[in-house]
Amino acid sequence: MRILLVGGGGREHALAWKLRQSAHCDTLYAAPGNAGIAQLAECVPIAPKAISELVAFAQQNAIDLVVVGPESPLIAGLADALHEANIPCFGPSRAAAQLEGSKAFAKHLMAQVNAPTAPFAVFDQPEEAHAYLRERFIQRPCVIKADGEALGKGVFVCETLSDALDAVEFLMVERGLGEAGQRIVIEDRLHGREMSLLCLTDGNTASPMPPVRDYKRALDGDRGPNTGGMGCYTPLPDATPELIQTAMSQIVRPVIAEMARRGTPYQGVLYAGLMVQDEQPYTLEFNCRFGDPETQVLMPLLESDLIELAMATIAEQLHTTPLQFSNRAAVCVVLASGGYPHEYRTGLPIEGLEAASQLPNVQIFHAGTRAEGGRIVTSGGRVLNIVGLGATLADARENAYRAVEQIQFEGMHYRSDIAQSVL
Repeated sequence: MRILLVGGGGREHALAWKLRQSAHCDTLYAAPGNAGIAQLAECVPIAPKAISELVAFAQQNAIDLVVVGPESPLIAGLADALHEANIPCFGPSRAAAQLEGSKAFAKHLMAQVNAPTAPFAVFDQPEEAHAYLRERFIQRPCVIKADGEALGKGVFVCETLSDALDAVEFLMVERGLGEAGQRIVIEDRLHGREMSLLCLTDGNTASPMPPVRDYKRALDGDRGPNTGGMGCYTPLPDATPELIQTAMSQIVRPVIAEMARRGTPYQGVLYAGLMVQDEQPYTLEFNCRFGDPETQVLMPLLESDLIELAMATIAEQLHTTPLQFSNRAAVCVVLASGGYPHEYRTGLPIEGLEAASQLPNVQIFHAGTRAEGGRIVTSGGRVLNIVGLGATLADARENAYRAVEQIQFEGMHYRSDIAQSVL
């Protein structure tokens, strides 16, 4: 088969690595890819949201399957455009991707199916939002979310009323995130432990992957600004089979059934961001694609053929294709540019990649890298994903950090406490 992978981050490198292992993969293209993906695929300079160009490329190159990594092209309707061109796409339609594209849409749907989630209200006018905050959140924290796609920057955890009012001003008046903040969701803050539960679904059947815990804050001890993710690990010792079953029966399957009932069946990866409070899972948000960096620990553990899973999902035959994972552990440490998630420099040479990649039980996935003058240099905020594997979390963590010690670039920073608390 001729495969086109859309995206160019660490998640897409992990997907490319797994796609290449399939006996069904004859040719692999990536748009636009990165320096790591270029070792596995032919990279083409097409942006993920350039829908007409992607469809034209797929037609001209007889692509048999398109695998979409990031959310933006899915929310913009890439899967729909490919479907119209009779090209199979692993990823939900534009209507189904609203589960990530609109926080208000997702919250209203959860309320309709009684999926556990925090109490919420939706606002189109800043004055009404201010009045609601002054009435309900004078002395307790809340969470304010931009309704639209905000590339991970649209969630504000507000400890005080002043913080909340400032967030409304930033989103709705200053339009700090553009159209994404035109409408907002205000909800009660949940407390507990977070968990990422990714599921494959063909619109009828849903199969969970091993739950993952990621680290959003930039600095050790969950300090500093929010990021796209500084690392993660799996398995989770506190994620019991009973807890996963509860999440599937109360949240994932009712949502999938309601999407099908509405005539907008969800096919692809449904990522439920959960908060576990008193052993009850509550939904924080939905994402319409593989997580980043969650994919980087899941792909090395996936024993099933990814292309067969993708095709079964598209054909509504997921029940015929088992989703199997190794019982090993995986820990991912993100190496980031100095200054990330704020301003940072790029074009900095990376040293030690070859030495790190030769260590046993280590897999390196590139995120923000490019080839320049025969060297690999930085090209983004999150630069590399160092994944350690092992029989236990302790082994996996030790292997990951041993590889981290081999790599250097100017300003490099990372968290030293990934998976530490569970050990």
